[in-house]
Amino acid sequence: MLRKTCRGLFVLLLLVLEWTRPGLPSPLRPICDLRVLNHFIQEARDAEVAMKLCREGCGLTEVVSVPQTTVNFDDWEKKNATEQAQEVQTGLWLLQQALSLLRTSMTNSELNSHIDNTIRNIHSITAVLRSLNFQEYTPPASTVGLEGTWRVSSAAELLQVHLNFLRGKVRLLLLDAQACQQDVS
Repeated sequence: MLRKTCRGLFVLLLLVLEWTRPGLPSPLRPICDLRVLNHFIQEARDAEVAMKLCREGCGLTEVVSVPQTTVNFDDWEKKNATEQAQEVQTGLWLLQQALSLLRTSMTNSELNSHIDNTIRNIHSITAVLRSLNFQEYTPPASTVGLEGTWRVSSAAELLQVHLNFLRGKVRLLLLDAQACQQDVS
């Protein structure tokens, strides 16, 4: 009986050791998994839809600067990774500023939760960029004369810009990030 118990404990020990042993590294770091960005894009879509359904208490009180979302691929590819990251970080900062203003002017409680979530997602994307060793971003003192921006006057436009920015420039930056490239051997 003691022998069976010892064998059982030995098997259990082997199972535990198998579960806790270090595994092989995955080919991509989890931070590079675009499913995370896709989740943020879906939540941005949800916020945009909710905004379109809003009838009252869901507007901007002033015109805000937002990043341009169109991508000229020739120009984008001529930029180095640092310049691309700077453009994306500036765009995220502009969106955060605009969404924070929208949040303070909004009285619709359902939309408040969407906007809060959107702001948290921007913070998460910014953290992802920091983890990919892009240079630390320093926001400009003013948006006046900031290149690559335009102005919107409605919350619906703001959320559409946010969605398009994530699907465009943010996705391109993450796809091409050096830290996310697989080693081909």
